[in-house]
Amino acid sequence: MAQQLQNITIAAPGFYGLNTQDSPVDQPPRFASRALNCVVDQYGRIGSRKGYEYITTSSTPLAAAGLSAIYEYTKKADGTQVVLSAGNNLILRGTTTLTDATPVAYSISANNWKIVELNEHVFFFQRGYEPLMYSEHLDVVQAMSSHSHALGTPPQANEALAAFGKVFVADFTTDKHTVYWSDTLDGAIWTGGATGSLDVDTVWPRGNDEIVALAQHNNFLVIFGRRSILLYQGAGTPSSMTLYDTIDGVGCVARDSVQNTGTDVLFLSENGVMSLGRVIQEKSSPMRDISKNVRNDITTLIESETSYSRSAYSAEEAMYLISFPTRGYVYCFDMRGVLEDGSHRTTLWDTIAPKCFHVRRNGTLLMGHANGITQYTGYQDNGSAYSMEYYSNPLAFGNATLLKFLKKLAFTIIGGSGAVVNMQWAFDYRANYSSRAYTLASGETAEYNVAQFNIDEYTTGVIVTRPATTTGGSGYVATIGLTSSINGASVSIQQIDILALMGRLI
Repeated sequence: MAQQLQNITIAAPGFYGLNTQDSPVDQPPRFASRALNCVVDQYGRIGSRKGYEYITTSSTPLAAAGLSAIYEYTKKADGTQVVLSAGNNLILRGTTTLTDATPVAYSISANNWKIVELNEHVFFFQRGYEPLMYSEHLDVVQAMSSHSHALGTPPQANEALAAFGKVFVADFTTDKHTVYWSDTLDGAIWTGGATGSLDVDTVWPRGNDEIVALAQHNNFLVIFGRRSILLYQGAGTPSSMTLYDTIDGVGCVARDSVQNTGTDVLFLSENGVMSLGRVIQEKSSPMRDISKNVRNDITTLIESETSYSRSAYSAEEAMYLISFPTRGYVYCFDMRGVLEDGSHRTTLWDTIAPKCFHVRRNGTLLMGHANGITQYTGYQDNGSAYSMEYYSNPLAFGNATLLKFLKKLAFTIIGGSGAVVNMQWAFDYRANYSSRAYTLASGETAEYNVAQFNIDEYTTGVIVTRPATTTGGSGYVATIGLTSSINGASVSIQQIDILALMGRLI
């Protein structure tokens, strides 16, 4: 009897992102076992991330030490931007040229600043240091106690939040359970007026915790402990605010992982990246694990991290980024939609390695690198190529009991003008991949030459290439991959077609 020849099509491969958590056997083919330096693009395809290029051209004070924080302030008077940053134990100013803005006689030996803004002032907080502040009308950075409005002892806190018309601070060297707040609309006044404090030591669900981060969400003041979360209502008048809800068993392990998306708050817990959702009708606060499909990978990184994780939420790029600098990893979570299990599509970056992030008011994503400020743009990393890798999970083609003989492999690739891609395949969970190289079309008119679903995806100027190769070998499951050196042009995978001969039963 003739053996059965089958054509298997994987539409939008990798659309669900990485899944390294579940058993690879019989996972939906839209999951990927490896999605390195990729994003899920606006058309739902796995494709290359953007790269970075330097905005800074002169960074003498930084001395290649790298930036640990960036903040853009827009002047109310004329709308011009002032970009402030921190690195090499200095406060710096500028974008193309970095200049030293550290106050005279102010000594710094650490670079873990939290920067917030309130009422035409920018405030810098770091545990064990007197806060610094930038004032628009003075146009300089100065120690808080030197400011003309200053009153009371400036709090040497590690965490700060500008919300409800005040600056809230917490996490001191010897006090991990008290939140303090400034006077209304004046972050330099810390005594008298509407200033105050709240000791939460007796309301932790487990009886003992410490404050790591603060956030504002749906008119609540959110206080993140390491193992629990407190929600206070009425924070507009914090002296009379009341405890609304507590969440036990999950907290925040990285101050700068907290990002407010406008409708939710994302943060890094010891179990992965979480989403804080609130169900008003039930007066409860359920948690959603958006990193569910890569949970073990992330928890391993948390345990080994010796530096400070930073994060960013970019509405323009529709992604939440969280860095693990010790390994040089960044996890990218696509925020366009939620998978059925409540998680988000996830990819991993391993060569961009930023030290910090900041999203400008115009939506541009800035990053801190060794020699200054960079911008997330283009398809090179500081003028050099980087590697994009996609691998499917092992594919059984619906029947793991049949031996498969691969005959042909074809990809539908969008973009990548002139790039070389390597089509790869292996069998039965082995990593000894066979490979065929193919050079993509360069500068050709796109296939179809018409728009798809009112989106100009296939109009003139977009290159669509179908690299194909004959294949060999056999196994009960097959893993398919594609790698490419990204050097100025994006590459996205639209579809994979596999021709296989279905062989004998086990």
